[in-house]
Amino acid sequence: MEYAKRQVIWGNAVQVRFGDCALDTERRELRRGTALVAVGPQVFDILVYLVENRERVVTKDDLLDAVWAKRIVSESTLTTHINAVRKAIGDSGNEQTLIRTIPRKGFRFVGDVRDEERSTARDSARPEPLGGRDAVTQLLALPDRPSVAVLPFQNLSGDPEQEYFADGVVEDIIAALSRMRWLFVIARNSSFTYKGRAVDMKQVGRELGVRYVLEGSLRKAGNRVRITGQLIDATTGASLWAGRFESTLNDIFDLQDQMTSNVVAALMPRLEQAEIERAKRKPTESLDAYDYYLRGMARFYQRTKDANSEALKLFYTAIELDPEYASAHAMAAWCYTWRKINGWMADRVKEIGEGVRLARRAVEVGKDDAVALARGGHAVGFLIGDLDSGVTFVDRALLLNPNLAAVWVLSGLLRFYRGEPDVAIEHLARAMRLSPLDPTLYQMQVGTGFSHLLAGRFDDASSWAEKALREEPNYLPAAAVASASHALAGRLEEARQAMARLRRIDPALRMSNLKNWFPIRRPEHFASWAEGLRRAGLPE
Repeated sequence: MEYAKRQVIWGNAVQVRFGDCALDTERRELRRGTALVAVGPQVFDILVYLVENRERVVTKDDLLDAVWAKRIVSESTLTTHINAVRKAIGDSGNEQTLIRTIPRKGFRFVGDVRDEERSTARDSARPEPLGGRDAVTQLLALPDRPSVAVLPFQNLSGDPEQEYFADGVVEDIIAALSRMRWLFVIARNSSFTYKGRAVDMKQVGRELGVRYVLEGSLRKAGNRVRITGQLIDATTGASLWAGRFESTLNDIFDLQDQMTSNVVAALMPRLEQAEIERAKRKPTESLDAYDYYLRGMARFYQRTKDANSEALKLFYTAIELDPEYASAHAMAAWCYTWRKINGWMADRVKEIGEGVRLARRAVEVGKDDAVALARGGHAVGFLIGDLDSGVTFVDRALLLNPNLAAVWVLSGLLRFYRGEPDVAIEHLARAMRLSPLDPTLYQMQVGTGFSHLLAGRFDDASSWAEKALREEPNYLPAAAVASASHALAGRLEEARQAMARLRRIDPALRMSNLKNWFPIRRPEHFASWAEGLRRAGLPE
């Protein structure tokens, strides 16, 4: 029973009133007085279901069937959503004047419901949809997560036969974005109603109920194809990102896949950053789990010890508000991973145990969430050396979404821990190709350098490690790889300089506790790395 895809009729109307609220099921709008109340899609669906079934007690199983399509949902998540419904309509758990909890049975809507025709004044003021009133019949409230529509790309080739190629690229981009559970993506059939039309992005955003719109064009000249794309904030009309991608037209389907990967890989960091900036501008009293998560991401990306601690607190708050929030669990686990990588742990045993608990919870509740699986899987592998489980989770993430650079990074890191340096280099190269301007490029570079070191290619290893140090001078693993690889290549002066940097970053690192740092599986790989650090001057 998907309310987002069907129209509920209340007698002869699609709008009802109760108390000071007006509920419009066609537009998916909830109003209190004259104000539009922003509610998430599941919260809206619960409210509609309770009102529609007000003559009886609605059980938990009813809600799971109607709203969550019989997925497993915890009692705490259900309670959180019911409380959100009550808050949206001005009810409370204490008064229960509209939604009453029936002990050991379920919930019942007890408000006085009145059918009502829509306000003609508001209808007449409503702008004519760009796709035509029959094509798009409702203005929608924004979902409670990032929302995007991908419009058909313009074919600038002058060749009508290239139309199918442009449409195919857009359909693939929509499919790739739809795999990201944290993203609300408009279906192809709706976004393609704008094909061939001059559009106003703000109007598109209002009609499709999305915050972001991706538009683009395709031009073919000879054997070359160029695709341009632009991400628009539909609430303001501002351009957030623009990119251009070119390739030769050898195998058209390979090219289509390549273009899709490039656009999605470039788009995702911009979407995430836009959402982080939006959350930072919100007053703290109006924050919910997602906003706490975004603020945590902003702190995490500062890459300092204090910022890491602040990020961890924010992720824990997000988890308290939504115990099923897989990405928040995964990022909290990754905070502990980052503390171990950088030598910041105060209570090693306790923090590793908590990090693993969070990581296992992330992959448990995020079985279809590529980011949660990848970060949780890497945390399990790095924190306790369970590399096979970590690779299993990351491989599932790659199947779910092969266009995410971050997943390829974490896959590459797990591979070199596990003793597969050449596979690691291949995966890290894929990540760098997908996100060449990534702010965490130094992680990919040092992972590549570490892999070359384990494979005995010390010149390549030191070259990649030095690149990483130029990107992030205080990244401890980069200093370790640089000092070991220079030493093993016989460049002792360069090795000692890199070791001096390492000692400034982490004075506590010793040969005696080296095994507690990186989970290098193969004894010969660990022995080579340790020998390089010993020659560079790491104390026993």
